[in-house]
Amino acid sequence: MSYINKKASEKLWAYREGIGTDSGEGAAVARELGFSEAFGRLLSLRGYKTAEEATAFLRVEDGYLHDPFLLTDMDKAVKVVEDALADNVPITIYGDYDVDGVTSVSILQLYLEGRGASVSHYIPDRLGEGYGMSRSAIERMAADGVGLIITVDTGITAVDEIAAAKEAGMRVIVTDHHECRAALPEADAVVNPRRADCEYPFKSLAGVGVVFKLICAVEMSRSADKQAALTRVCNEYADLVALGTVADVMPLVDENRLIVKYGLSRMQKGGRMAISALVAAAMRRPDGKTSRAPRISSTFIGFTLAPRINAAGRITNASIAAELFLTDSRARADELADELCETNRFRQSEENKIASEAYARIESEHNFDRDPVIVLDDDGWHHGVIGIVASRITEKYGLPSILVSYEGRDAAEPQSPADMGKGSGRSVRGLNLVDALVHCGDLLEKYGGHELAAGLSLKRGNIDAFREKINEYARTVLPDGMPVQCTLDYDMELSPDEITLGLAEDLRLLEPCGIGNPVPCFVLRDVPVCDVIPVSAGKHSKIVINCGGREISAMYFGHSPASVPVFGGEMADLLFNVDINEYCGVKSVQLVCKDVRSSEADAKRREESIMRFEALKNGAAEYAEENEVPDRNDISAVYTLLRRECRIGNSEMSVRAILGLLADSGNTSVNYIKLRFSLLILRELNLLNVEEEDSDYFNFNVYPAPPKTDLERSGILRKLRGMRRRSK
Repeated sequence: MSYINKKASEKLWAYREGIGTDSGEGAAVARELGFSEAFGRLLSLRGYKTAEEATAFLRVEDGYLHDPFLLTDMDKAVKVVEDALADNVPITIYGDYDVDGVTSVSILQLYLEGRGASVSHYIPDRLGEGYGMSRSAIERMAADGVGLIITVDTGITAVDEIAAAKEAGMRVIVTDHHECRAALPEADAVVNPRRADCEYPFKSLAGVGVVFKLICAVEMSRSADKQAALTRVCNEYADLVALGTVADVMPLVDENRLIVKYGLSRMQKGGRMAISALVAAAMRRPDGKTSRAPRISSTFIGFTLAPRINAAGRITNASIAAELFLTDSRARADELADELCETNRFRQSEENKIASEAYARIESEHNFDRDPVIVLDDDGWHHGVIGIVASRITEKYGLPSILVSYEGRDAAEPQSPADMGKGSGRSVRGLNLVDALVHCGDLLEKYGGHELAAGLSLKRGNIDAFREKINEYARTVLPDGMPVQCTLDYDMELSPDEITLGLAEDLRLLEPCGIGNPVPCFVLRDVPVCDVIPVSAGKHSKIVINCGGREISAMYFGHSPASVPVFGGEMADLLFNVDINEYCGVKSVQLVCKDVRSSEADAKRREESIMRFEALKNGAAEYAEENEVPDRNDISAVYTLLRRECRIGNSEMSVRAILGLLADSGNTSVNYIKLRFSLLILRELNLLNVEEEDSDYFNFNVYPAPPKTDLERSGILRKLRGMRRRSK
């Protein structure tokens, strides 16, 4: 039997943390600025109570770029860079293999090349080297005559490796944004806003954001017009900074929001060849046709562009992605973009295979009653994919998870305690994964990351002790040893008439959205469901709802119709984002569901119907209402439907599913009570056999009906009609 963590599967809907109240200010803002009233209310709830405050926020007038020299060691870093340029010292940029690392490498190399530098880059192979800097790479750079290493999106914990580089006579600048340990590397400059001694006012820059600051500082130091220098750097690199910042899921507040908003605008204009090539490749369908060019948004980056760039570092080598951003050949850019898309398809296939294996292992091996952290290891899992699978595991079970792979060891050799494994973990609120790894540091070779995501290396011989120690730690910090219920945040409830194309267009003004400025989420309650339609061969569902007399589509991605908890003819509660669907030049409002449940009101009505049916069946009711007694048409419709379903092999169904199918066929007169009595009558007349598996689920076997069936032979129907007559 599959384990299901109720706290993970039964999601709690809650108002977003920090959401305020609205006492009519939103309506006033909407009137003054010409917005829909619902959008005005949203702005008010998020703290923008006046037209002036709302305008400043939407135009990003409340943000500005901080002085890069407020970053500790920035002055030292600028001098080292300028000295290297003046002396024509060979420079190597040492980066990471994710989108943040690739964009960091790319903008710094493009800038230094533009300054005439002798510059190259080095991105470690995930499979061969794993995360972070390595001594072997440092030794090769020294042998090649490299005089300056600049780390980007890495290096803050590479104390020994940087010491080795210094001993070899190289200068080192560290630029990073990850959490710092007590001891910093002894580099020539360490630029990281998270340094304890750094007074930079904004701590949440991405790695590419720190590199952007370095370039800004270098340009400002050599220009009399500081503002003109900043403008030049923004015009040239804001798109790549936006790409890396969004992909690394950094808070889109403060100067991040300003940079990303400007960068998205630059991307939309199609200025950078590499990005336009990747967008074009992503839009090409398997049949060779091309989908409509998208609107470039933070969501498009997160779900379309970033996975393709990340796929290179996960499966092959991230230098492929870096080359895409560095090439000046459109033909080569198209070739590289196609390669990234193909690599991403392989990644998806590998991810699904590993996830299936991991789920089976979890169900058979993990002690859910004792251990709040899932730790799995395997010889064959691809290092580049285990992090994504860990995310899926954590979402599925509501538990922190760490996957370790010894992939790459000599399969001909027997397993050894010295086999090196590389791992990736994901966590939940309440368990800081970096703190947990620090607690287990004596068992690890290397580790680093963020609160909810981290990487590590350890030897096979330590895996059991690591599993035990991290669970001991988790039991001390998580409430009752287990995570809290999975919560879905929403901003406010909408009424059906508020869901309009105008609202959807207003909401786009909030871009860029992300952490700190989340995509607005809404709740719609007790809305009629017209139909549930499969999309993409049943991978997704389109829920058609009746929204104030209008039919509106609500997409539920990743959920087949069988997994949707509502049927046509029922009422649903939806938690969703509002989007715009464009088809053949026509725009319409569309919902994107995050969670769907049977409406509380409908569930209450269904419970009342069950109780009423039992009362009628058992004789506890004095009379039957007109709409509680099935007629010949009702009974015939039920029999015809069940016979059709049995013929196609569908002989197990819930009452709710049957009612949904009846509604789909246009028969809305059969309600719960009529259906239950129709089943009893058909069984009494020996037209079907029905076995009740639980209060709502039945197994059917339908028999052929004679040419004319005399319903008057049914004592159940005669009794019901008698009760109905007495009620008149």
